Amino acid sequence: MSWFTSILPNYFIEYYPLIIVCLLLFIAILLFSFSKLRLDIIALLTITAITITGVLTPAEALAGFSDPNIILIALLFVIGESLVRTGISYKMSEYILRIAGKNDIRIITCIMLGVALLGSIMSSTGVVAIFIPVAISIANHTGIHVKKLMMPLCIAALISGMMTLVATAPNLVVNSELDRSSLTEFKFFSITPIGLGVLIVGIIYCILTRNWLLTAEQVTSNNSQPNRRKITDLIRDYKLIGRAHRAQILAGSPFVGRTIDSLHLRSEQGVNVIGIERWRKFRKVLIPVNGTTEFRENDILLLDMSHSEADYRTFLNTNNLEPKVLRGEYFSEQVKEVGMAEVALLPESTLCGKTLNELDFRAKYFLTVIGIWRNHAPVETNNLFQERLEMSDTLLVCGGWGSIQKLQTRTNDFVVLDFPADIDDVAPASSQAYLAIINLAIMIILMVTGIVPNVVAALIACLLMGATRCIDMNDAYKSIHWPTLILIIGMMPFALALNKTGGISLISDLLEIHLKSYGPYVVLTFIFLLCSTVGLFISNTATAILIAPIAIDLAIKFGYSPYPFAMTVAIATSASFITPVSSPVKTMIVAPGGYSFGDFVKIGVPLTFLVMAVNIVLVPIFFPF
Repeated sequence: MSWFTSILPNYFIEYYPLIIVCLLLFIAILLFSFSKLRLDIIALLTITAITITGVLTPAEALAGFSDPNIILIALLFVIGESLVRTGISYKMSEYILRIAGKNDIRIITCIMLGVALLGSIMSSTGVVAIFIPVAISIANHTGIHVKKLMMPLCIAALISGMMTLVATAPNLVVNSELDRSSLTEFKFFSITPIGLGVLIVGIIYCILTRNWLLTAEQVTSNNSQPNRRKITDLIRDYKLIGRAHRAQILAGSPFVGRTIDSLHLRSEQGVNVIGIERWRKFRKVLIPVNGTTEFRENDILLLDMSHSEADYRTFLNTNNLEPKVLRGEYFSEQVKEVGMAEVALLPESTLCGKTLNELDFRAKYFLTVIGIWRNHAPVETNNLFQERLEMSDTLLVCGGWGSIQKLQTRTNDFVVLDFPADIDDVAPASSQAYLAIINLAIMIILMVTGIVPNVVAALIACLLMGATRCIDMNDAYKSIHWPTLILIIGMMPFALALNKTGGISLISDLLEIHLKSYGPYVVLTFIFLLCSTVGLFISNTATAILIAPIAIDLAIKFGYSPYPFAMTVAIATSASFITPVSSPVKTMIVAPGGYSFGDFVKIGVPLTFLVMAVNIVLVPIFFPF
């Protein structure tokens, strides 16, 4: 067994493996529920513990790293990133508004259909990140309260996991368990009929309950602006008027040949460099800046300075700089080069409690934070970069449009809430969009026809995305959400360990005694409720890993087909509507939508039972007992 067993009493050794697995599983669930440790760290700790205790060999505990479905999930992240980079998703708000107008029922329907469609072939977390700014933009255009749109968006993202086999990780986990049990795996569209039924019910439910979370005042009035915000609106709201300046570096200036950090402009003189105008090949371009950017003679600096005009003149004279004409407030006339956007911290962000100086924000993203919105007002301070970030903060960033767009997909700590209307004139959709759609269609055709395995089809699509310049290698690697993959890999050993130690058989035997006399429909209901209950505390992927082998084994013992029970696990793990903490899909909308924990309970409990009813009716039709 291992050295660990030598310190145990003899009578305990017989039950040691199963007891250890159950104990580790209990500890993992407690850590998932209450600990501040990252989920992937907990998963790695469980792999280590289950190996040290001798329950599994290192090869068995680490087998998840070689699972084809793990590779498939990683490849789907890359494909989703390609759809974002080519601008396919950012035109959806325009299409939705064109179809739905300002009618809230039609808008909710279109948003949910769009999210479900896109989520059927890419990560639901990625879909939510895409649609948060879409929903905010629609709210700003129509005056519909954003709280009406965010919850349907979230629900549709969860339901999108029921649309195709590759839509969410739990489906692939269930499919892997069928394969381990020497059963025929589900096909690409096996889950789709049930998912469509759930989607229809979900849309009707969201329409009927669209005002449940609003106060009477919010129902009758608009909390959103009637028109999409512009840079001039941001300048006014964040009180930036009078802070912007342009100045040229003259010969002999101490700036020449020096970097921004070496001059200590922010800390010692209260000056922020937003960008540099520099001549290149007979045209003026805006140079994104960070702390290592080196100044040159004749560079024109775009400066943010909140001090008085007298201080500004002293700054120019001291550093041999020449003032230049600045038209409009805070570079609003330079809108083709200088952009702004609001960025919200995500609930799981690691940035909370840190200052902007500690984050080195500009060095990472080539953008400067010029304002913080907190408690319904801008933070007014002479040293913004020493302010510690709080969970509800919204940051106003300024810099090149390209850097702002890259920010949308290069971090898991925050999400760009909305691009100001000015971006429409300077950032058209990428010319590679049609190629991304073609590549995506090729992948789906290969998966549906079964010409090659799903993982190979996704790999072909990724290679095509790279070959057609829809994505580059750096962004492809950055797009993979490694914590999600590690979480799945770390939980996989529990299913193997429970099977190896007889735990699954034991649980199935106990359930057989109590459930066999009630018939397959009651067993199906029990499996759904079990998934929903466990899913309150741990992720839907971890739930699928734990429950799928039990459901399949129980069905075989009862003499039923295992497929309706496996499908129920897939449906139930995606139907985790009740709390905002068990899935990133839900935590991402809490701040932008202004939701509380109780809002999810109020909407989620009735919807969970509705989905269970749809599951019980439809699953046996398509997968008979």
